[in-house]
Amino acid sequence: MKDANLFQLGIGLETGAHAEDSASGHESAGFTDTVVSTVFDDDREDHFIRRDGAVFAGTHLIIEVVDGHGLDDEDRIQQAFRDCVDTCGATLLHIHTHKFSPQGVSGVAVLAESHISVHTWPEIGYGAFDVFMCGDAQPWKAVDVLKNAFGTADVRVKELRRGEGLVEAPEVAA
Repeated sequence: MKDANLFQLGIGLETGAHAEDSASGHESAGFTDTVVSTVFDDDREDHFIRRDGAVFAGTHLIIEVVDGHGLDDEDRIQQAFRDCVDTCGATLLHIHTHKFSPQGVSGVAVLAESHISVHTWPEIGYGAFDVFMCGDAQPWKAVDVLKNAFGTADVRVKELRRGEGLVEAPEVAA
C-alpha cells in the first residue's frame, strides 16, 4: 500500500524532468540563443504561441463563475473538466478533486498542455477556475463549457499571456 500512496502523490515517477533540471545549460552563456532557436524550430516539442506579433508560453484564463449551480457536486466538476479538455483540444493526464465539509470543492485537471483548476463556494454560487493551456489547445472554448455546466450566463474572464516577452520573435524579411 505504501508504494500506491507514493504513486498517487507523483513521487518516484520518471518523466525525464530530473535530467533537464540538473543540466547546467541554464547558467551557460549560450542559454538564450539555445532557447530562441528551440522556440522557433518547426519540430520543437514545446509549442510556444504566436499571436498578434507576440510570442508566449501559454494562455492562462482566470474564469469566475457567478450565480452557478452544482458547484458542490464533485462529479459535475470532474465532468466539466473533461468537457473543457475535449472542447479545447487538450490532453487529459489526471484529475484530482476534494470535497469539503460542509461544502465546496477544490480540484485540478493536469493536462499535457498545463492545467485546469477550481475552488468553489457553492453557498454563494461562486467558482474560481483557472484554465492554462499552451500549444494548439484553445482555452477560450472552456468559457462556454463552464457556462453550460453550471447553468449561468455570468462568467467573467481575464486573460494572461504566460511567458510573454521572455522570447522575442525573429525578424521576418520583407
